[in-house]
Amino acid sequence: MAALFRRRTTTGKAGEWYYCLKHQKVEEGPECPAKDRLGPYDTPGEAARAIETARTRDEEWRKDPRWRDREPEPLKDEEDPPA
Repeated sequence: MAALFRRRTTTGKAGEWYYCLKHQKVEEGPECPAKDRLGPYDTPGEAARAIETARTRDEEWRKDPRWRDREPEPLKDEEDPPA
């Protein structure tokens, strides 16, 4: 009897690069589930900088007046240490 449900593979195209959050490594083609990766990126170097890119984009978004409906909350790195 044929299986009713087939398991989806996570393989992607050669030349697409991802950064795996779970394993903290660059992957060619998605090796891990989408919930655990950032990308795709055009080069392994871009994928390696995925966390930095996401942080930069988040900061730009926080400062963009078109998206501001209230004052942005400070990032954890920006908070003053407790006295």
